[in-house]
Amino acid sequence: MSLSFPTMAALRFGYGFRPGEAHPATKSELLDPIRVADGTCLFPVGGIEARRQAISSVLGRLRDINTSDIDDNAQREERRAVFTELQQSYQRDADARIAQAVFSPNGFYERLATFWTDHFSVSAIKNQPMKLIVPLFEAEAIRPNIGATFPTLLRSATQHPAMLIYLDQAQSLGPDSPIGIRRNKGLNENLARELMELHTLGAGSGYTQDDVRSAAMVLTGITVDRQGVETAFRRAVAEPGSHQVLGVSYGGSPRKERDYLQMLDDLALNPKTAQHISRKLAVHFISDTPPQEMIDAMVESWRKTDGDLMAVYSAMLDHPAAWTNEGAKARQPFDFVVAGLRAFNLAKNPAAGNVGDPLSDDEAAGQAMADGVPKGTGNGSAVVPGNSNAPPDPKEQQRRQAAIDATFYVPRGLGLYALRRMGQPIWQPPSPAGFPEGFDAWINASELSERISWARRAIGRYGKQEDPRQFLKDTLADAAREDTIRVVSQAPNKMMGLTLVLASPEFNRR
Repeated sequence: MSLSFPTMAALRFGYGFRPGEAHPATKSELLDPIRVADGTCLFPVGGIEARRQAISSVLGRLRDINTSDIDDNAQREERRAVFTELQQSYQRDADARIAQAVFSPNGFYERLATFWTDHFSVSAIKNQPMKLIVPLFEAEAIRPNIGATFPTLLRSATQHPAMLIYLDQAQSLGPDSPIGIRRNKGLNENLARELMELHTLGAGSGYTQDDVRSAAMVLTGITVDRQGVETAFRRAVAEPGSHQVLGVSYGGSPRKERDYLQMLDDLALNPKTAQHISRKLAVHFISDTPPQEMIDAMVESWRKTDGDLMAVYSAMLDHPAAWTNEGAKARQPFDFVVAGLRAFNLAKNPAAGNVGDPLSDDEAAGQAMADGVPKGTGNGSAVVPGNSNAPPDPKEQQRRQAAIDATFYVPRGLGLYALRRMGQPIWQPPSPAGFPEGFDAWINASELSERISWARRAIGRYGKQEDPRQFLKDTLADAAREDTIRVVSQAPNKMMGLTLVLASPEFNRR
């Protein structure tokens, strides 16, 4: 069947319908928010500058602990206290990440943010400080550059401390650099390899191991200032001389920062990169096997505009295949959870009318323990500024309550913890390749069982007043098939009817 433009726009290119929210009716309405977006978002909680200060503070505390004269047991206790604070900060940021997608009216922008964050995968569990750094990576390296050129986005992602730490570039020394010789340590090829295999050219595109090693040589010098977790170029660790990558020579005497920047730009504009990333975009949004004609059109736009991502997105949306064959892609767990919370019209704060009764302390603790989360971390998070991890005193609680209308709330049993059970924890990809895209990875017996369990919990919390037939209409519009409409209409009770909507093929595909 042929779906309306707003339905396809909401389901295929966004996070589904939210009652009362206008949905794009034209291609321009999909693209315009990307053109004007300033990159602001709900995370890191407290803002970017506060997060940078927090990172510096935590690193200083860890250095002090490691160099203190206290006994080993006391060191362990102090370190454990810092790690607990970092985990709590990560959880608040992850709550905010989910809320960002749930409450934003710009679904295509949010989907692209998820796509590019996965494309340039970094993990919050690489080490403890990364729990503070990775949310910053998405907020300042990815999101502001979604509508830029690919060379700009590639530079921003590659140079961010999160990427340099995750792929061990901060440990890479030119073997013949002054510091490399003095420390008798050498090259780390991780960033160079993933830069070519995942971020630009793609596997099997013709580069060789010699190209990887030469690229790693060119990347030496770019490192992380451990004091403030800022990117820095240190000539003393840069491998001297020039190095050939794909037949192009980079470097000289002395080595300069522009050497690796020029290499990044050349990789970004390589025809193999245009082919690899255009295909990856089409696979993510359209089909596991997108038509080559669509990819060719996207590559041509890339070539004509020197990698202008807005032109590439536009070429994808212009192709007829973008608006046909609905249901070809599986909704990944993050998509499913966000779409479900949007369908239930999750309120922006726990004081609003439809949020339902909060879980009791015992229920919250039981849910947390069932998910392997330390007791006392809570069931949800009101996303408010501030870095304190201690329970607020009464005056502080009153201050926060006074600001409740500016908060965003996502219960962790339906958000953070649920996504971990479903296999897609926030900012924790299984490898630098990110999460799998294939249909079978996400639509299988165990995954569907988790989704049905999630649906029943969500209905019990938010759906008690919903009529299943109206919920189906509001949630899927003209995407609902006749057999789904019939089955939902014949459901013996509300719980069963609403569960059938959320378990339907139409809701789990896009």
